Amino acid sequence: MRPELRIIAEWIEPGARVLDLGCGDGALLAHLMQSRDVSGYGLEIDPANVLRCIENGVNVIEADIDAGLEEFGDQSFDYVVMSQALQALQHPDLAIREILRVGQVGVLTFPNFGHWRARTQLVRGRMPMTPALPSRWYSTENIHLCTVNDFEALCHEQAWSILRRNFTGPAQRQGWLSRSIPNLFAESALYMLKGAIPAAA
Repeated sequence: MRPELRIIAEWIEPGARVLDLGCGDGALLAHLMQSRDVSGYGLEIDPANVLRCIENGVNVIEADIDAGLEEFGDQSFDYVVMSQALQALQHPDLAIREILRVGQVGVLTFPNFGHWRARTQLVRGRMPMTPALPSRWYSTENIHLCTVNDFEALCHEQAWSILRRNFTGPAQRQGWLSRSIPNLFAESALYMLKGAIPAAA
């Protein structure tokens, strides 16, 4: 399991109900079911990954996150997790809004486009290729890249509360540079969010 998913697993309380969006082969949910008695579902668009989820004993639904989460009721999960998929969505802001409707909290991770490696390559006139962004411009699935500062500005605009955050640098290590100046030194960002509390009628 990726180090980033291990950090997320530490944030999940035992016995919780979890919805994992873009769950891949179901590694996170399988780990949480075994180690934390968690229940829940994965959503995955790739049929090969859906098959791997089933082989891993994970409840999975073949679905496109961009199509919305209409089949799930308000606050029907304790946690809704989406790791390294935000930047590949058509409308990431709407997806986060749905995540915070369906879950008590949302846990999101994304590659930080403000990392110094990406900035250096842009200054040289090339689209970045980094460990967190390994694909070439013509073959990447990423269509809405953002920086740590961009993401936190969106949270502020939407009145989403940041409950926890974590940043990882090279090889997904948690060094002091990525913690101290995340917009420049974090390769990946992890956030736990809570939605805005609706105003009283």
